[in-house]
Amino acid sequence: MAQKHYLVTGMSCVHCAASITEEVSQVPGVTDVDVDVAAGSVSVGGTQLDDARLRAAIVEAGYEVTEPAAA
Repeated sequence: MAQKHYLVTGMSCVHCAASITEEVSQVPGVTDVDVDVAAGSVSVGGTQLDDARLRAAIVEAGYEVTEPAAA
């Protein structure tokens, strides 16, 4: 299973995490989404993960991807 990690700005609550989880979960190949609001990070697990689609899903949820986070 592949893993992608992102630093995300603008998250402040459980609702933020739920919004990102909902959008990212719809990307083909995603099997797991872990949002850490305090750390400002999103980790995604799955197969054949498309970086551009994952970033777009986070933006669609209303947040900004600043960089890929260190794994």
